[in-house]
Amino acid sequence: QVHLVESGGGLVQPGGSLRLSCAASGFAFSSWTMSWYRQAPGKNRDLVAAITSAAGTTVYAPSVKGRFTISRDNAKNTVYLQMNSLKPEDTAVYYCKVRITETNYWGQGTQVTVSS
Repeated sequence: QVHLVESGGGLVQPGGSLRLSCAASGFAFSSWTMSWYRQAPGKNRDLVAAITSAAGTTVYAPSVKGRFTISRDNAKNTVYLQMNSLKPEDTAVYYCKVRITETNYWGQGTQVTVSS
């Protein structure tokens, strides 16, 4: 079955960096678009970034464009989110997602806290 496991979250000061990873299994990873979402307390789960199967196209939420970079390694079945210049408003649980034939699959999430 589809399995997504995020890692790399933690506590970081404003202006700092983190790199999130999402290890995937149970499906043909290289064939599907992968996405990162985030959800802050009391707010909706929103798209942060997405990357197509061949990594030819990436999209970003306006709030993170220029600061975050999504990438993937199809040989390792892993998608990454490099987060630079972090702000307190980036604090959230970050989730990895894949949508396969109209079904969304999510990881368990990893907490990112930006605070001094």
